[in-house]
Amino acid sequence: MTGFFSSIIATFVTIPLLGYIIVFVISKLVTKQHRKSVRIAIDVTTLLLIIAVHYFIKAIWDTSLLWVILIILLIVAVVFVIVHWKVKHDIQFSKVFKGYWRFNFLLFGFIYIILIVYGLFYRVSMSISMS
Repeated sequence: MTGFFSSIIATFVTIPLLGYIIVFVISKLVTKQHRKSVRIAIDVTTLLLIIAVHYFIKAIWDTSLLWVILIILLIVAVVFVIVHWKVKHDIQFSKVFKGYWRFNFLLFGFIYIILIVYGLFYRVSMSISMS
C-alpha cells in the first residue's frame, strides 16, 4: 500500500500539470466556482512545481540544490514584503503571501519548463554521443 501512495505522489511531482487538473476538477465540483477553483489548483501546484524542480535538478546534474531553492524562496519573500511595505506603507501578510505564492507558481513553472527542455536535449545528446 505504501508503494501505491509513493507512486501516486511521484507522478504528481513529476507531472505537476496532472496535479493541477485533478485539484481543479475536484475543487470545481466542490465549490462550483471557476475562479476559486483555479486559485486553489494554482496554490497546490506551486508546491508540486517546487518539489519537481528540485528532483529534476537532482536527476539532470546528480546533485541536490535544495538549499539554493530555499534561498530563492526566502529572497523572493523578502522582496515581496519590502515592495508591499514601500507601496502600501503597511504590511498585510495575507496579501503578501498570496502574491508571493502565486509569483512562485510563475517562477517555478518557468524553471520547470526550462529544465524539461534542457533535460530532454541533454539526455538525447548523451545517448547520441554514446552510440
